[in-house]
Amino acid sequence: MPLAAPVASGQTVCVTGAGGFIASWLVKLLLQKGYIVRGTVRNPDDRKNDHLKELDGAEQRLTLYGADLLDFESLKAAIDGCDGVFHTASPVTDDPEKVEQAVLGTKNVIMAAAEAKVRRVVFTSSIGTIYMNPNRSPDAVVDESCWSDLDFCKNTKNWYCYAKTVAEQTAWAMAKEKGVDLVVVNPMLVLGPLLQQSINARYVHVKDVAKAHLLVYETPSAFGRYICVETMLHRGELVDILAKFFPEYPIPTKCSDQVNPKKKPYKYSVKKLEDLGMEFIPVKQCIYETVKSLQDKGHLPLP
Repeated sequence: MPLAAPVASGQTVCVTGAGGFIASWLVKLLLQKGYIVRGTVRNPDDRKNDHLKELDGAEQRLTLYGADLLDFESLKAAIDGCDGVFHTASPVTDDPEKVEQAVLGTKNVIMAAAEAKVRRVVFTSSIGTIYMNPNRSPDAVVDESCWSDLDFCKNTKNWYCYAKTVAEQTAWAMAKEKGVDLVVVNPMLVLGPLLQQSINARYVHVKDVAKAHLLVYETPSAFGRYICVETMLHRGELVDILAKFFPEYPIPTKCSDQVNPKKKPYKYSVKKLEDLGMEFIPVKQCIYETVKSLQDKGHLPLP
């Protein structure tokens, strides 16, 4: 069911896993643009969600729903009556036994969205569903048509990429079956300042990832998958940047594996997202703001 007209503010949208790193910035952006937001969290009264309640516009236009991805009825209650859904909640796991949970949660969200007849679902996936393929040429340009090889993920015990890939493939299959307009954002490692006090395990700025979600939701012609990557960095380049910005910290000058020759990084195409008008925050600014935020939140002691 393609979008017939541009999306305007004032609509009601649901953000799953609203207290997470990406989701928190997305909720902030949605409130800024005038949306009425329903955020699903495990416990609305948990203090770790207080940062959401303190956002501008939250008192008037944000409601937190206690929901569990494995509990269809709790998701249905949050999604019923919504115009759109942003599904950002998905367990980050290296446990093969939890893959089924990620898949079931995805199915439940798509089914609830279908029953609510929402205009569009935007699903937060990962670059991990795209790049894990040993048969790809080092000179290949990686774009949205690429998929990670599930057998390779299993053989290398990369259960994170395996779970993400299976969950995204499930989302596409369910969306087709249920007639849901689905668009997927595939971000790289997400950095940037924290809104919440706790750290979520996560080179692209979190503000850009949130912006990309809103962009593909509001653009009627948006379709398929969208790689969201500002640049590729070798770990050696990362420590060089950190050492220049923060010389007061004992940052190593070499990575432990630097004796090995650098592997040629893949080239990623972000043309689809740029064609929608996306402009990325430079990775150096991203890294600087991440460290400053960790200092401000007390996660990184001042030297």
